[in-house]
Amino acid sequence: MSGKLVKSTATVGGMTLISRVLGLLRDMVFARFGVDAGMDAFFVAFKIPNFMRRLFAEGAFSQAFVPVLSEYKTQRSHEEVKALVDRVAGTLAGLLGLLVLVGALASPVVVTVFAPGFWNDPVKFDLTAQMLRFTFPYLLFMALVAFAAGILNSYNRFGAAAFAPVWLNVILIAMALLVAPRLDQPMLALAWGVLAAGFVQLFFLLPMLARIRLLPRPRWGLRDPGVRKVLKLMVPGIIGSSVSQINLLFDTLLASFLVTGSISWLYYADRLVEFPLGIFGIALATVILPMLSRAHAGNSTGEFSHILDSGLRWVLLIGLPAAVGLILLARPVLAALFQYDDFAALDVDMAGLALMAYGSGLPAFMLVKVLAPAFYSRQDTRTPVKVAIRAMIANMVLNVLFVVPLLLLEIPGAHAGLALATALAAYINAGMLFHYLHKDGVYRPDAGWSRLLLQIGFALAVMTTVILWGAPDAVALAVLSGTQRVWELSLWIAAGVLSYLVALRLAGMRLSMFWAPAAESRGE
Repeated sequence: MSGKLVKSTATVGGMTLISRVLGLLRDMVFARFGVDAGMDAFFVAFKIPNFMRRLFAEGAFSQAFVPVLSEYKTQRSHEEVKALVDRVAGTLAGLLGLLVLVGALASPVVVTVFAPGFWNDPVKFDLTAQMLRFTFPYLLFMALVAFAAGILNSYNRFGAAAFAPVWLNVILIAMALLVAPRLDQPMLALAWGVLAAGFVQLFFLLPMLARIRLLPRPRWGLRDPGVRKVLKLMVPGIIGSSVSQINLLFDTLLASFLVTGSISWLYYADRLVEFPLGIFGIALATVILPMLSRAHAGNSTGEFSHILDSGLRWVLLIGLPAAVGLILLARPVLAALFQYDDFAALDVDMAGLALMAYGSGLPAFMLVKVLAPAFYSRQDTRTPVKVAIRAMIANMVLNVLFVVPLLLLEIPGAHAGLALATALAAYINAGMLFHYLHKDGVYRPDAGWSRLLLQIGFALAVMTTVILWGAPDAVALAVLSGTQRVWELSLWIAAGVLSYLVALRLAGMRLSMFWAPAAESRGE
């Protein structure tokens, strides 16, 4: 099972890698517009539906729908599965369509709720509200994309759904390069691109559903038992599965009161953290949820624990070095990718502070992506809700502790306090989820964890030494051409990765342990 987990995760991760590389190119294009009120306005207009997408689509909905679909797939006929798909599609489209209509019509109210600090700048506020009317329908399209992806993933068709986000980056790059320069307000072109990208992603997946005979004919089904079960699981899961997104949005709300540029600095830092998180963390979560759901539906407690154990090992093997790399190379990475035209050295420094803070929380973000599905696959939404509420309270308290003193003392970098609070809250979230799984006997660690942690610790020390010894700093990179910057930085990233892998091997980790660490530890 571990080999299957790795293979499927590699498929999703590979497709996601294409999307994330294009996402970096997209952000490099965005950075050339500079860090100003218009860019802050777009990032808020994009973040609001994107936040709700992760809340309703990738978060609560997927983690409620996939276990129910797996149950139907395992225990019922194809006709019953098709009926469930039809009614979920119709109900989801109806409810979110109404929400999108209200949100678009009341865009000034929505902006007031999510970015109240913009009231002090009428131009920024009006521009954000105008763009939100175009970006808000993205929520509906992406919820339906998540619905289609959940079906395909349940039938082990991971590639197409993982590739779909590529279209968002392709379309936004095209709009930024071809349309934005022709407009008096260039950011409007990006808002139009978000809307077009949602439409294209949805219709890209429809033929894939037809191939497995599950192309939905949407029907209203609020009284259907399967639909009601999904909704019942989904409502509390809105909080439980998306605490990190709620925390990030809370950061945006507070950042709207900080100096202009704070939202953009947090955006670029978050995007770089999302690169490894998307390639591996979200890819692993995408694969592990249907696997855990099938193990639970088949009453295989041993297999359930083993799948979870394998996922946790992979998080540490990849998440820890990725976090250390982001912290050590925060400013060089930002300088290599974004310091062109109107993106200044000050922007590199300020975004670098946020990236180091966010990067420290990367392992926790990944752990939540693996631990939360262990509850939702068993249709337990109450426990993650309790955990999420506690984590959110902790985040709010930490935000006050980290940000307010910096504001009162007028010390630059208050936005980094928001990022650090989010990272620490993620560790609190992951720690409590792990505690409940272990306490309830759902997860029993396989042998070999102490040795694994020592091996990873040694490898991290070697990798850190290599990077500190030779990697260039942001100032040195800034004088080079764009190609030279990326090439120089890529060489040292590759050196860090290679030193980490070699150190793991010297510490006694065999290649087979990457493919089946838990199985090997049991002597299989």
